[in-house]
Amino acid sequence: MKRRAIDIVVISDVHLGTFGCHANELLTYLQSISPQILILNGDIVDGWQFSKRYFPSSHLLVIKEILNFITNGTRVIYITGNLDEMLRLYSGLSMGSFILADKFLLEIDGKSIWVFHGDVFDNSTKGSAKILAKLGGKGYDLLILLNRFVNFVSKSFGGEKISFSKKVKNSVKKALAFINNFENTVAEIAIEKKYDYVICGHIHHPEKRVIETEKGKVTYLNSGDWIENLSALEYTNKEWNIYYYNEKQQPVRVIHDVMPELNVVSEEINYYINSLMVYDEMRNFI
Repeated sequence: MKRRAIDIVVISDVHLGTFGCHANELLTYLQSISPQILILNGDIVDGWQFSKRYFPSSHLLVIKEILNFITNGTRVIYITGNLDEMLRLYSGLSMGSFILADKFLLEIDGKSIWVFHGDVFDNSTKGSAKILAKLGGKGYDLLILLNRFVNFVSKSFGGEKISFSKKVKNSVKKALAFINNFENTVAEIAIEKKYDYVICGHIHHPEKRVIETEKGKVTYLNSGDWIENLSALEYTNKEWNIYYYNEKQQPVRVIHDVMPELNVVSEEINYYINSLMVYDEMRNFI
């Protein structure tokens, strides 16, 4: 299959290591593109729920495909999120075409682009509220499992897929208010810093819109996620667009449970992958 040439691709909130992750679909997408820059904008691996008991081959193959991008010269920028916060210990690492950072600033076609995950504006991921957020994450995972079963039955009878979590978000005024406040807060700060674009993830809500205040305007972009929306941001021909995975256009290549060999770029990257295992052991000990 011929790969699409894209200047920049941004994905976030993949949640590798959880039942909700659509790793097969993401792998199909990654194998269909050839980006010059790939930005992984946080929560790629779910460190809060990571367990050695559940990490399917398809999830490992996503990591392998990302490593293939690095070895083939694609500039890969990994921006840390709240779920992969353990990597913030190594923020600032740069080796070859791989960069690990907490936030990143790009200058493309004369425009300034500020990229960060966005959890800094979410108090539910900090302090004592973090415990409740982790419990909520487990409940969310169960909801996703139930959702998949319902969709399997629905698809068997020729029905359409539905998303319980999206319906809940779209029907709860408090959730909509949170999304709106998040977007406006991010935009206001970006406007003050005089950036042309600001790109976030975290809230699983893909978006592209111009937000204007009395101090100026900025284009706010959100890459969405690979649990509910299966979305990414693509920059080509000097324009940003939201990409939505379409199973009818890109049939999923089902990955059988055979562990692939990782083409590890360096000992350092291998160390970061292994550190997830160490993090899991420490968490169980605590």
